[in-house]
Amino acid sequence: MIILGVILLVVGLVAGISILWTIGIVLVAIGVVLWILGAVGHGVGGRRHYW
Repeated sequence: MIILGVILLVVGLVAGISILWTIGIVLVAIGVVLWILGAVGHGVGGRRHYW
């Protein structure tokens, strides 16, 4: 999710499409939160780790 968000950020920046930029920021933020929750041991979506 983080990688997809970064890709959308880059494409949105290069192409000048603001909706891709916004979606990319949201995906990166959600990915980072899920990654942190998985790293500290909280179950995410029924899993012990989030990849």
